[in-house]
Amino acid sequence: MLSTLIAPTEGTAEVAGHDLVREPRRIRERIGYVSQAGGVDEYNSARANLTLAARVNGIPRAETASRVDEMLAAFELGDFADRPARTLSGGQKRRVAIALGLVHRPPLLFLDEPTTGLDPQNRANLWDRIRLLRASGTSVLLSTHYLDEADALCDRLAIVDHGVVVAEGTPAELKRQVASDVVTLRLAAADDAASPVEEAAALLEAQPYTREVRADGELLRVYLDDGEHALPSLLRVLEDRSLVIRSIALDRATLDDVFLHKTGRSLRDAA
Repeated sequence: MLSTLIAPTEGTAEVAGHDLVREPRRIRERIGYVSQAGGVDEYNSARANLTLAARVNGIPRAETASRVDEMLAAFELGDFADRPARTLSGGQKRRVAIALGLVHRPPLLFLDEPTTGLDPQNRANLWDRIRLLRASGTSVLLSTHYLDEADALCDRLAIVDHGVVVAEGTPAELKRQVASDVVTLRLAAADDAASPVEEAAALLEAQPYTREVRADGELLRVYLDDGEHALPSLLRVLEDRSLVIRSIALDRATLDDVFLHKTGRSLRDAA
């Protein structure tokens, strides 16, 4: 709807400074859109696809060739620029598709499930491309079912469940709201009768970053906010009391935890 492909039934929104209801054409001039299908003509080359996209988006004929070359270079497509798209790999075709959405230099790019079906290497490469777009000043609106992808790439995100936004914020904010990082400790037995687990639990419960402490036999689980930053302080507290740590593990809160908390089910169940 925000890309103007579907007219809103009610309400309004502003995209790239223009009203969605009154100025859809102006919006289309200022956005790029890459669908999950990609929109690449399989029987034409990357160069031919980009040339057509440039002309459709109003690039003057005199500038088209240089703009196409710019996109081919930016997405490292030069070595196979003139091969039919059907001969390219999935990752290469996805790069062509994103280049098509950027050939007219829009300030805002919509990416719909850009890494679906890609192998891990091509997925990682595409993540790097998206990060470069952000760094260059292009705003990217990304829709994805991969929560690790949203966590890695998004400055802000919204979780949509059955058409309703149920959570919104930075990844860190959302994880702090509903989930804790967990530090799991295994302590060395003490020489005296005192239990190191009980002593450590009492010490750590008093720390400002601690949400909860649970003892489980020889293990101590500490639930805390922002475990990466709290961990050095936690270790100092134990070392100051000469408590010896045999093993330690930090499990970070994830957006899967957030999704489960907000919707009552995992993303796999929701798909």
